[in-house]
Amino acid sequence: MEFLIPFLSFLIIIAFVALIIYLCWYNSPKQKGKRGEIRIHNIIMQLPDEYYVLDDVVLLTNRGTTQIDHIVVSKYGVFAIETKNYRGDIYGDDERQEWKQIIVTKVTYDKNWWKTYTYVTKNHFYNPVKQAVGHVYRIKENLKEWPYLKVVPIVVFTGKAVLKNVKSENHVIYDYELLPTIQSYRTTFLSNEEVKKVAERLSQKNVRKLVDDKTHVRNVKSIQYDANRKITSEICPKCGGLLVVRSGRYGYFYGCSNYPKCQFSAQC
Repeated sequence: MEFLIPFLSFLIIIAFVALIIYLCWYNSPKQKGKRGEIRIHNIIMQLPDEYYVLDDVVLLTNRGTTQIDHIVVSKYGVFAIETKNYRGDIYGDDERQEWKQIIVTKVTYDKNWWKTYTYVTKNHFYNPVKQAVGHVYRIKENLKEWPYLKVVPIVVFTGKAVLKNVKSENHVIYDYELLPTIQSYRTTFLSNEEVKKVAERLSQKNVRKLVDDKTHVRNVKSIQYDANRKITSEICPKCGGLLVVRSGRYGYFYGCSNYPKCQFSAQC
């Protein structure tokens, strides 16, 4: 029986390490994103049969690839959906290059149980509205036969995110608002036959099977590197103008000298 004790201890250590690895994997940004996309997929699958749903679409661009979480095709338009599975307070607008995420965590220590300590974590992420609008352009490039077709960008937040101070002329919504938002569009742009053709066209242009995640991320990083290099050289990556330091309600930032014609901005 004595030999079983070290063996059981070894199994407990292995199980503990496996649990830590699983939790790290489960809470990784990639897995969080996938869970958010699955939730949105389940929501949009509740749409009537006249709506066509495409998930995880990768389209070729002149600089690589762009990945679109979900596309909904209907006679009332095409909807490009960008999913964000975040928590905390979200701040941003249409023009800022990056949005801000603030997570407030309250912790109580055993020694001083009567005291509560507050930790504030600030993160920045690429403007999801710019991301969704970029997807609209990529979709239109592949649907030139339908020049008057409406393509609507939608940014959907899942999880425990709170849109604290978000100002946008586009749809930036919670997941429970997604179906009413899509179904609020009632102007007809396509016949039933054309809806099928548009869905088939986008499905044919989807190169997800040919492009893995690493290749797509490499393409995105290459574009980001080029933009960051220009910003470092005080050149606007949007129009090529000069960047100047300006001050605003959130502190100092880079703004384009061609403002208001070019409204590019980035954090200093």
